[in-house]
Amino acid sequence: MTSSNESIRQHEYIEKLKEVTADLCKKTGHVPKANVTTFGCQMNAKDSEKLKGILVSGGFDLTESEDDADFVIMNTCTIRDNADQKVYGHLGVLNHLKKKNKFLKIALCGCMMQEKTVIDKIRESYRFVDLIFGTHNIYKFAELLYRMYTEDAGMIIDIWDSTPEIVEDLPAVRKYPFKSGVNIMFGCNNFCTYCIVPYVRGRERSREPEEIIKEIKDLVDDGCIEIMLLGQNVNSYGKGLSQEITFAELLRRIEEIEGLERIRFMTSHPKDLSDELIDVMASSKKICKHLHLPLQSGSTKILTAMNRRYTKESYLALAHKIRERVPGIALSTDIIVGFPGETKEDVDDTIEVIKECGFENAFTFIYSKRTGTPAASMEQCEERFVKEQFDRVLKTVQETAATKVGSLLGSVQTILVEEINEHKEGYVSGRMSNNITVHIKGDGSYIGKLVDVKLTESKGFYYFGEEV
Repeated sequence: MTSSNESIRQHEYIEKLKEVTADLCKKTGHVPKANVTTFGCQMNAKDSEKLKGILVSGGFDLTESEDDADFVIMNTCTIRDNADQKVYGHLGVLNHLKKKNKFLKIALCGCMMQEKTVIDKIRESYRFVDLIFGTHNIYKFAELLYRMYTEDAGMIIDIWDSTPEIVEDLPAVRKYPFKSGVNIMFGCNNFCTYCIVPYVRGRERSREPEEIIKEIKDLVDDGCIEIMLLGQNVNSYGKGLSQEITFAELLRRIEEIEGLERIRFMTSHPKDLSDELIDVMASSKKICKHLHLPLQSGSTKILTAMNRRYTKESYLALAHKIRERVPGIALSTDIIVGFPGETKEDVDDTIEVIKECGFENAFTFIYSKRTGTPAASMEQCEERFVKEQFDRVLKTVQETAATKVGSLLGSVQTILVEEINEHKEGYVSGRMSNNITVHIKGDGSYIGKLVDVKLTESKGFYYFGEEV
């Protein structure tokens, strides 16, 4: 079955779902309400926009509260073991709500559901769950919902190991009207030893460029001025397509879309970042001056144990090349502290790379043992040692970022205003091209607009500014 045929099929199920929700409305006396909770990455957030779109198109109202919901779905993440524990803990809360509301249905989807041990545990200990599906068949949500409401089959479990199918032409409820994520590929082939993603998201599959460009044009027609291209490793986009295309060439084509103001993307793997991509970023007027380039460790020994397939030296050379050829670019990164076998000297290497690269931002994590990955069977570091090293790394990140970010003080920059500032009354918040946040005086009328601001006060990772 082609993707277009499957899309038609799922739209037919959305129409059937309207009959179900109309019946629910008669029974309950109100339009059925649905709550969607999202854990994890931006790709999960994008998936949840689809879940919401299908629910609304099928006749549900969305609610932020689970207390008054008739349907609750959790879109799960499994990148760390504690993410699993959050879901199990929350299921206990939902069980209590279900006992109070006989119409409440509970569903689970996402990466965590791709693990057999999880499914076995839910079958045994959480039998009140009504629907479970994984990452490969999220596009079947309308069909699965219809089955859940019309079949007396108990818990429905629909988990696939993989699929060649990519179905993106489905309704979505976007969080922001002026910007959106766009999936360009799915899965990962890298098998870093600490990461569960290739096992739960499957192998790399790229969307056809024409489909991506059509989606972006439709988004622009609907008011989007910024898009974020999403994939576990966008640098390997295009491999395996009938007519192979590089990620850099895809960016060139997207840049030609009229009305689109800003292009972002993530995540980039250092081993695959090409000179062609750097050249495209350097010459582009729309690609934002920000690159997220995960380091994970500055130690070549640890990088080898992580199966990252680059060295400390090659990473530094790449970072310097990017800084040189794309003036004004901001680099952010991910860093793991406490990977099995890590020593103080290995952390010294990481700190050296942080100082030399001068990251504008770094997301720093303590290594979390992930069951099902090769690293889980390696000898783990002592907790006290890891905490001490984490504090060292975090201090370095904060100091170097404050210096790097603060260098723009006094300059005039353009921000895309995204939201009302919840912590400072009378202010709104937006992002510069380099992804650094700026807070300025303003109200809701600013949201979604590009505004020129003078940066008047640096606060380390963010600024206060004044509209020019």
